[in-house]
Amino acid sequence: MPALSTHAEPEVLTGQHDVICSTSIERIVTVRQNTLQQIEGVINQIAEISRLTQSIGGKTALDWAMKQDFRCGCWLMEKTETAMKTITCNLDRSIWRDLMKKSGMLSLMDAQARDQWDRNLEGDDIPEISEANILSTFKQLHNSKGEVFERGVINVFRHLSWNYKSNSPCSFGRKIIINNMMKYDKWGYGLTWGWRRDQLVDLERMLHLLDGKPVPDNRADIACRLSSHIQQNPHCQNFDDEYVSIRYFQKGSAHVTFKRPDLMEKMNDIIAKHYPGMLAAKKPDS
Repeated sequence: MPALSTHAEPEVLTGQHDVICSTSIERIVTVRQNTLQQIEGVINQIAEISRLTQSIGGKTALDWAMKQDFRCGCWLMEKTETAMKTITCNLDRSIWRDLMKKSGMLSLMDAQARDQWDRNLEGDDIPEISEANILSTFKQLHNSKGEVFERGVINVFRHLSWNYKSNSPCSFGRKIIINNMMKYDKWGYGLTWGWRRDQLVDLERMLHLLDGKPVPDNRADIACRLSSHIQQNPHCQNFDDEYVSIRYFQKGSAHVTFKRPDLMEKMNDIIAKHYPGMLAAKKPDS
């Protein structure tokens, strides 16, 4: 049986093969079940107490247990069958998100894939947290991790504008140009928020993974570092980072120059795999 991992580092290109290790799946399932049973007991107890207080004119828990003038919804005050369905769904959603984070799979996903995962969890038809479902889900994710990672590289490549000579429709060049990544006004430069920002973060993620290094936390990713740099230097047009240097312009475009040709070549190998014939065949070593 695969073990559960607390490592946040992605498994792709790191040599790790466990789906998730260290945390016990059995404990997660057991604690979840015990917790839900206790919650159901609490709901039934509150309902019984409400019946007693109402019988003597004291109204129900919705009246005497909530702050005055702040009668917000509380599932513990609802009927058991309604409350338990929603509470179970909310609990399972949080557990799935935690498992996904611990598995390292989020680090492999581009913005589009992460958004799809989040949307799936927001629905009402969330898979129950069970040993079988956890193992099945993460086995499937583990088996497709290479495909997920490569799709992230392809998505970054596909969304480049081919109106620039630097952006080759066949491969990543030494420099790429990303449109609409910056804004400029009388106060200086600013980083736009949206899918262009996601594109830059996805690019950084790919470079870290190809270099066998952990992906930066989203609170310290390249977009955050660039934004901080711009705030401190609002009229500067250059930003230098570990894997790339960026020069940006008032019209909103940003020129991203790769510092590691070896990593750029690895990305191009992925493009060649998905679009055979686009890249010229490599010359044999002489």
